[in-house]
Amino acid sequence: MLYPIILAGGIGTRLWPLSRSALPKQFVEFFPDQPSLFEATLSRLEGLDKIGKPTIVCSDDHRFLVAESLKSLSVNESSILLEPMGRNTAPAIALAAFDALQNDADAVLLVLPADHVIADKDKFHEAINAANEIAETRRLVTFGIVPGSPETGFGYIRCGNELVEGGQGSAFEVAEFVEKPDYETAKIYLQDGSYLWNSGMFLFRADVYLEELKAQAPDIHLACEATFQKIESDIDFKRIPTEEFSACRSESIDYAVMEKTSLAAMVPLDAGWSDLGAWDALWKHAEQDERGNVKQGDVIEKDLRGSYIHAQSRLVAALGISNSVIVETPDAVLVADRSRMQEVKDLVDQLGDLNRSEKNFHTLVYRPWGSFESLAQGNGFQVKHIVVNPGAAISLQRHQHRSEHWTVVKGSALIHCDGEEFTLDENESTFIPLGAKHRLSNPGEVAVEIIEVQVGSYLGEDDIERFEDLYGR
Repeated sequence: MLYPIILAGGIGTRLWPLSRSALPKQFVEFFPDQPSLFEATLSRLEGLDKIGKPTIVCSDDHRFLVAESLKSLSVNESSILLEPMGRNTAPAIALAAFDALQNDADAVLLVLPADHVIADKDKFHEAINAANEIAETRRLVTFGIVPGSPETGFGYIRCGNELVEGGQGSAFEVAEFVEKPDYETAKIYLQDGSYLWNSGMFLFRADVYLEELKAQAPDIHLACEATFQKIESDIDFKRIPTEEFSACRSESIDYAVMEKTSLAAMVPLDAGWSDLGAWDALWKHAEQDERGNVKQGDVIEKDLRGSYIHAQSRLVAALGISNSVIVETPDAVLVADRSRMQEVKDLVDQLGDLNRSEKNFHTLVYRPWGSFESLAQGNGFQVKHIVVNPGAAISLQRHQHRSEHWTVVKGSALIHCDGEEFTLDENESTFIPLGAKHRLSNPGEVAVEIIEVQVGSYLGEDDIERFEDLYGR
């Protein structure tokens, strides 16, 4: 049986300000009327033969984003492994391998990052089927992307001896992995024809991967084995223990295994692949106008060339610029030279140094019970629009530094305040005093929306003392 392993733990800092740690790029809908990258990754598996339930490895902070995405795709069976901290791909895949082997001694893993775009699903399936045959010979298979340009942002894989002849179903030994080259070297690789981009996608038997991990990186194997033995399961998730996992070395599968093993093989993939790692990749992927521009949202321009403009909440007007990226959100605007997109991460690091909330959060923040959006704030007050999903509830909590005024604008809310319970309907209000234990629940079948006015000396999200919570926070 083939088991998809979806690696969904990245942050995507080079796609800031749309991608932030609370809502990273794999869960962002970058294109109108298209699913998120995570949802697209799962959807393109439809049609594969003998495929088992997916395993998703993600941050504990994103567990409900994953759960909601699975629900929207009607994926009823899955295994969700929650990482307390990132330890790169080698440990993540090891834990997924241990998990798969619990139920299937012959499990084959299809390892896929959650943030890739693949245009041709049929060719993708052909490559997977070819890789599956190679994996049955106890090879560790990676997918090499047939390059269309001299890219410097990717690592490369050099083809060795041919294992299987025949177009999309061909396969090769891996001669070597090559680090990201400079532009002149990348041009040589393109002309040579034996160098393919390293996609970060893999297919292999779970037991063979663990055997090679034990041989090439025994410390990682030992730490992951000890970690897996302490994993705790609840209804929807499997929690990776912090103490054991923190002792594991952080390492990629390439460095830990693939560059050292004698079992590495590669299947070429030519299916319109992109990892959408930065804004210039989105510019290349999207449909451009006759002057090479990509425009989304409310945009007007004159003499614009080779540029990407994304307007999320207001009008963006551009005049006489070329090869630029402008990304506007309600609380931040990025303006950059398109050739310097790899450096956006440096700006995000600056935001972290300054302790700016824009590094991690949008004005619209998703929670397991719904969402809240900051509408206005000033000295001693903040106004929020809060949405509580049907059947959901915020935690029973209290605040030490603020009081709150709630007005229901849609639906019917059940309110608990200092031991008293009552219902608020549309256009009705209540006051939550400072220090009062309170909770808002939605027992109905439509979302409850309220306007919350906070008043106090400190209005940060960390001024929450929880007593009961449906979501284990």
